[in-house]
Amino acid sequence: MPTVNVGALRDHCAGLLSDAGLPSEPAREAAELLLDADLRGLGSHGVAMLPSYLDGLRRGAISQRIRAEVVADSGALVILDAGHALGQLTSRQATTLAADRARYGGIAAVGVRRAHHFGAASTWSLRLAETGLVGVTLSNSAPLMAAPGGNRPVIGNNPLSIAVLDDKGQPMVADLAMSVGSVGSIRAAQRAGSAIPPGWAVTGSGLPTEDPSEALAGALVPMGGPKGFALAVLIEVLTGVLTGGPFGDDVVRFSMHPDRPNNCAHLFLAINPVAVGLGDAMGEGIRRLAAQIQGDPAAGGTRVPGRWRAELAAEANRSGVEVPGAVLARLGWPT
Repeated sequence: MPTVNVGALRDHCAGLLSDAGLPSEPAREAAELLLDADLRGLGSHGVAMLPSYLDGLRRGAISQRIRAEVVADSGALVILDAGHALGQLTSRQATTLAADRARYGGIAAVGVRRAHHFGAASTWSLRLAETGLVGVTLSNSAPLMAAPGGNRPVIGNNPLSIAVLDDKGQPMVADLAMSVGSVGSIRAAQRAGSAIPPGWAVTGSGLPTEDPSEALAGALVPMGGPKGFALAVLIEVLTGVLTGGPFGDDVVRFSMHPDRPNNCAHLFLAINPVAVGLGDAMGEGIRRLAAQIQGDPAAGGTRVPGRWRAELAAEANRSGVEVPGAVLARLGWPT
């Protein structure tokens, strides 16, 4: 894949968002937050999403708003209405608010309804972790996943991410959708003309498929069978239902309906260990746990979740980020 300069790609994407109607500073911030996924090797949720975002902005499916409206506030729990604004902008607002409240009260949750896709869930849990908090991010999505043994989409693959940093600033991150494979990865395979791994999806007839086009027209398979399905259902409750927002069939698959708002919902949870006297001890404990997990590096110790992606991001910032040529072409990247 071509390797491009991170700053130049950020500026190019910001320019595209400005051309689509966003003010220059929010456009730059949105581009930087979107690019975060590419830096960490999550390209299916990075700038590859930008063409669909630009299409939504031009069609009015994504609004030109840059801030969500506070519609309920109990102190520790806040609900925002995004008004279908770009997910990167309202998620930045929500995580900033959650962090501020958690520093004061120890724990805070901010839900966002009538929202739009926000990229990689770990972008937001890490954003909270980098302020010294435990960050938790949940989101719902359009129905994409079949119930175990089913053949039609009945629930979103609803991602969950949890992130913390140790006392040396090293991350420990979980970022997973509730399906075996993500729609973003299936779309990436479709663009590349390659098959998807077995067990990721079923056709509309309920038959296993390795064809990404059949998978996108069929349904995803929940990871862990009933376990992943149950988690997806409860994430739907904690996002769409808890916020008084959209859930189930109210959430739109915006890649298939670019003229309609995505209409999803998010929940951001921030936990402040300092509030219970665990500031330094928490970070030290995370580092000790990571060391136990890794074992003896000389013997091929196990990687700590999220550590490899942090290394990728550091290298990409130094040497450039890899982006598929087809994605660069869709972004009008100069050749």
